[in-house]
Amino acid sequence: MPRQETPGGVDRSRMRSTAAALTSLTALAAMSLVPGPASAADPGAGPCALTRTAAHHSLGLDTWNGAYPQPRRTLDAVMVFLSFPDHRAGLTTQELAADYFPATGDFFERASYGRFRLAAHPQAQWITMPKPSTAYGIQRDWAARDRAAYLRDAVIAADREIDFSRYDIVYFVADPEAPGVDSDATKVVNFEQPIRADGTDLRRIVTVFEQHPPDRNVLAHETGHVFDLPDLYHRPTDGKGDWDTYVGDWDVMGSQFGMSPDLFAWHKWKLGWLDASQVDCVQSGSSLHTLQPVGRSPEPGATGGTRLAVVRTGPGSAVAVEARGSSGNDGDTCTEGVLVYRVRNEAPSGGGPIEVLDGHPDTEACWDRSVYPPLADAPLEVGESFTVPGERIRIEVADRTATGAFTVKITT
Repeated sequence: MPRQETPGGVDRSRMRSTAAALTSLTALAAMSLVPGPASAADPGAGPCALTRTAAHHSLGLDTWNGAYPQPRRTLDAVMVFLSFPDHRAGLTTQELAADYFPATGDFFERASYGRFRLAAHPQAQWITMPKPSTAYGIQRDWAARDRAAYLRDAVIAADREIDFSRYDIVYFVADPEAPGVDSDATKVVNFEQPIRADGTDLRRIVTVFEQHPPDRNVLAHETGHVFDLPDLYHRPTDGKGDWDTYVGDWDVMGSQFGMSPDLFAWHKWKLGWLDASQVDCVQSGSSLHTLQPVGRSPEPGATGGTRLAVVRTGPGSAVAVEARGSSGNDGDTCTEGVLVYRVRNEAPSGGGPIEVLDGHPDTEACWDRSVYPPLADAPLEVGESFTVPGERIRIEVADRTATGAFTVKITT
């Protein structure tokens, strides 16, 4: 079951003053984020690029939110392992590090077509927390005061050993066998005001409480939030029922358990892994588009081809069309074809910023593996067509080339 990211506020001086840390970390109760500064417009943005809004993790991509690191180069991530006085760790830090790397780094290497590298720096030693694990009330919907106490103690303890200025991303990994650790509490904690530590701004920490071994792709999901990507799942108000009604298996930000967890082409466009030549902005009339599967890596020396076609449907909305096949991060998919989805720039994380449109609404697929079988067969196959509900947009899949690309006719 997906984890929800949690906003909050922390401040701490580089001077390792326990009193100062105690005072500032109580600010974690804040539950809103001030939108980050905009950086220059993405060179791949065009007339079909939605404008970034104040929504948390807005999928507008005309500018980059400067509060987040851009995954367009090598980013260094420190992995800090936290133990507790009420449990002697039975696992080594090396065993826990192997739960997440190189798998998480490989996920992003494939997803970015080699344009981004996540370099992990797991620490060899355990950092001992000052209180028992049961003292922090660790759980999914964590009380702000308990969460603040945990982060306060973890930051102070880790800062004695870690030079945060060397790293772009911070993972705090708790001893999974400690009695007070709840695996459902894994999430990203954002700071309303950045922590100034070791001469650098620390804006968020990924808190990991996973079992050993952990959920599949869970750290890729949480790291996606570090890059300003939203939760794509729907959390029922009572916590019961289907969580995956928006996107099903089709993106790791929807479910870390998905059969086809590669990032949507829209996400890759936002992150800078697709450039203008790989995104077709569809105007009125009919046009043909040859779409390479999102998960397929380009041939050496090749540009990678077109990965996304976009029809703007309003000031804050668009319909996106992409191909999905059994390659790369999507190697375990049970269906292939052309996937159609809506994008909304004003929908916040968890509020349905992307909604997959079902090309086969009367059928389901892959009951044994899918997180949401009604959307497992959502892609259109060769010879099929689909009219977007409420829009004058028709998508027809004409054929599939020898290289696996799909030829798609879009009429608006």
